[in-house]
Amino acid sequence: MKHPSRRKFIGFGIAATTACSARVKSQSPNQKLNIAIIGAGGRGGANTNGVKSETIYALCDTNPGALSSAKGRYPGAKTTSDWREVVNDPAIDAVVISTADHHHAPASIAAMRNGKHVYSEKPLAHTVQEARWMQEEYLKRKDKIATQMGTQIHATDNYRRAVELVQAGAAGKIKEAHVWCGRSIRPVGEEVLPEQPVPDGFNWETWLGPAQNRAYNQGYWKGGNLNWNRRWDFGNGVLGDMGSHLIDLPYWALELSRPSKVKSEGPAADKVAAPPSQIATWHHPEASIGAGKKGKVDLIWYHGPEGMKTMAERLQPKLGKDTNISKWHIGVAFVGDEGVIVSDYGKIVLSPGSKYKDYKRPAQSIQKSAGHYKEWLNACKGEGKSLCNFDYSGALIEHNLLGNLAHRAEVGKEFEWDAEKFKITNHEKANDLLSKEYRKGWEVS
Repeated sequence: MKHPSRRKFIGFGIAATTACSARVKSQSPNQKLNIAIIGAGGRGGANTNGVKSETIYALCDTNPGALSSAKGRYPGAKTTSDWREVVNDPAIDAVVISTADHHHAPASIAAMRNGKHVYSEKPLAHTVQEARWMQEEYLKRKDKIATQMGTQIHATDNYRRAVELVQAGAAGKIKEAHVWCGRSIRPVGEEVLPEQPVPDGFNWETWLGPAQNRAYNQGYWKGGNLNWNRRWDFGNGVLGDMGSHLIDLPYWALELSRPSKVKSEGPAADKVAAPPSQIATWHHPEASIGAGKKGKVDLIWYHGPEGMKTMAERLQPKLGKDTNISKWHIGVAFVGDEGVIVSDYGKIVLSPGSKYKDYKRPAQSIQKSAGHYKEWLNACKGEGKSLCNFDYSGALIEHNLLGNLAHRAEVGKEFEWDAEKFKITNHEKANDLLSKEYRKGWEVS
């Protein structure tokens, strides 16, 4: 499948040093990979633990405290505060990227171009354009490198059983998929924080990376994802973050591709911060709606207090007393013409309960995962395929970030999306939000 971009991907101002020959080393299943960890604190610690069966060859973090802590666990690893050194190191086979969102695509693309396997935290990209580029860069090299996005739940048994139920037609033909998360966004406050002294050893220049220049203040980064993810300059809010996990389920089960329309409802757009509540709707003209049938599907996302209130008002009447949907902090509901399938990470409810009392669930057809990290490591060594590779996950994130674009461009307006031309056709100005301006020296163009 081709994934045309609106503009040609030319290259990095940042990777011009050795954007050299792509290096791919054949790997035997028993040979350990040399892995570099880009972003060693926070999620980076958990991701490092997931790949510790290999050689942790290098550690990279802009925060000297996080770097020192990781070095204590892996004393033999090289250390640096700049990921550009990592992606150009010919001794490194694979990278694990656990930075703020605005570094995911630049670091991943630079690594792929240097022939390295890549694992990146979600969301895979910071803009719709970056998500498309990630797909394209991976597809050029898909027979030589393995990639995986950090959607760990994709490897769990419960998601597999939910996919099988939907695809077997347990709820009949699916008309809508409702997806929600109770998380909200606390107010950002000041757009520009007052300057503070840069702590000794903290690489603020690299932490900012592609983002526009500003003086250091720990308020931009301290506290991790739940802090920096609130700001459009560094993150993508609740939809960009948790949507990666939760929209993954209907995207997989309904075999979704490119939406044709998208709309976002909620509070007025803020030029600095992601919305505390949001309802986003994507229209898919062709989806696998169950039992081998094709049809139209609307996918609706809800988060925050107002989003959760609307979700419950819409879904509870369809579920009766089978479950109290307001008690589900996260979840996905597949609404079909014969019933409703509700799932989260660990349970599944079929409604109406009286109809499904004696229902025989379909035989398990989706193979048990070797494990989210193991699946990627095996693929790096030529064994099998990673299911959340950058073709699949790049398309998922492109889809999700269109919801954020709709909110930022005009709340309440339905945008028409021509995926083939990579263009919003009914609002020219909105196309400016497909990409962004990169700080000099960190350009992606």
